[in-house]
Parts: sequence; structure tokens; C-alpha cells
Amino acid sequence: MTQQPVRFTILGSGTSAGVPVIGCECDVCTSPDPRDKRFRPSACIETVDADGQHRVILIDTSPDLRMQSLRHGLNRCDDILFTHHHVDHVFGLDDVRRFNVLMDSPITVHGEPITLQHVRRMFQHIFEPASNTNKSFVATLIPHAINVGARFDLHGLSFMPIRFMHGRLPIIGFRIDRVTGGPGNGSDDPLPLAYCTDVSSIPPESWGMLVGLKTLILDALRYRHHPTHMTIDQAVDAARQIGAERTYFTHMTHDVLHASLEADLPDGVAPSHDGLTLGSLDGRQ
Repeated sequence: MTQQPVRFTILGSGTSAGVPVIGCECDVCTSPDPRDKRFRPSACIETVDADGQHRVILIDTSPDLRMQSLRHGLNRCDDILFTHHHVDHVFGLDDVRRFNVLMDSPITVHGEPITLQHVRRMFQHIFEPASNTNKSFVATLIPHAINVGARFDLHGLSFMPIRFMHGRLPIIGFRIDRVTGGPGNGSDDPLPLAYCTDVSSIPPESWGMLVGLKTLILDALRYRHHPTHMTIDQAVDAARQIGAERTYFTHMTHDVLHASLEADLPDGVAPSHDGLTLGSLDGRQ
């Protein structure tokens, strides 16, 4: 039986400052390689559900969401998954109001209770529209609290929140499987996939949730130490221990030249880039 199609896209593979960085003329910021142009971090999962409806799920809403959506022709958003509440992961939330108009329906926002609390604080004009001085065009969102280790299903896909540490801040990543399980649609099928951004360390209880992955998307900020992100060497070591069929690094800063990093990484490990697409819908990339 043909499995439900899935397409996973890296919308942004950069850091909070993006690449190029404002006012910087380093080799990466001035690189002609389009893979060195990095929007702020976010990703997108697309599928076709059992009723034949195209579904779009965003992981985080970066400040570059408008341009990411235009670049990839996104015209709907059914759900949003938040990894945590930092600005580079949530400040594009206001732009999803356009999806509300296109779909004529609300969007469910999934996050840990503390994340939703911070998002409500940052976007009071969305969640408490009655307090706005003027009646204004705001997104229509339905908050849904999720918890580490408690699987939830969306549109035929299964999502498992996994605990990671971002320095001293507990955050989550997501393991994505099909609800039905079983093999996917060929070698390019991305599932099971884990999206793990802004990771500095993996708690002992989380390793078991990363077993049997086909695709791992993992934080790898730069070569030098950073208190809240994995270095490239740390990410390579974690990728080796997890043992996914293929690993792609994300959340890379302007210390990282794509071509140079790509040449240095072991087999099965590569830097991602904005627009990296895995899987297909209806046989199309």
C-alpha cells in the first residue's frame, strides 16, 4: 500500500542574526554561493491527508516567515509547532493572519505551556484583541499545550515532543512519524525524522526517542564553543551516536562556509541550506 506522501523543507537554516549579517563583509556574508544565504530558523512539513487535502505544518515562525512563504509558495498553514519562545523562532507569528484569510479557518498553535505563556505575552494583540485600541486585522489562533513524551497526531502524522537543552533553557524538538507506520515512498522519503534546533545538549532520557531515524536535522552553530548551541564537532559526535541514515546541520552562523563544511563532514552528514527539500507530494519535489 502506498504510504501518505510527505515533503519536508528547511525554510531557514541560519541563526538569530541570519546570514549575511548586517554590516559584515566576511567570506561567508559575501559568498556568491546561494547556500550561504540563510534566513532565520524554521521548517515546514507538507502532506496530503486521508481526504486528499493538502496540509501544511510549520515548525516555528521566524521573523523571515513572510519571505519564506513567498519563496516556497505557501498558501495555507494548518498548524504551528513551537520549539521554544526565542525571538528568532516566533516573531513571524503575526504574518500567519494571511493564512487565516486564505483558508477561512483558525490555526492551531502547539507548544509547551511555558512557551505558549511567553507567546501570549509577546503577541497580546493577537490573543487579547479586545484590549487593542483599534479593531485590527490579527491572526486567529487556537493554543494547544503539549508535553514532552506525549505523542499527538496531526493529519495522519505523529509528533513526539523531545526534551533538549538550549544552554540552561529546556526546549523541545520533534520526532515525526506516520501514524500508520511502515515504509515510506522510496529512498527520498524523509520519515522518521527528528527536528532538533538550538540544542546544546541531549538529556539521557531523550536518546531513546531518537532511535531508528531516517533523517536527523540537528543544530550545529559554528566551530568554536558556544554556551547554548552545539559546535560542529559536537554535532558530528551526536549524529554518530544517533545513527540516522542521513543528518543535516542547521542554525549555522556566518562562521560556516557551506562548501568547506560539506567537504569536511563524514558520509551521511551534510549542512542543510534554505530550501532543502526532502520527500515529495504526488511524485513531485
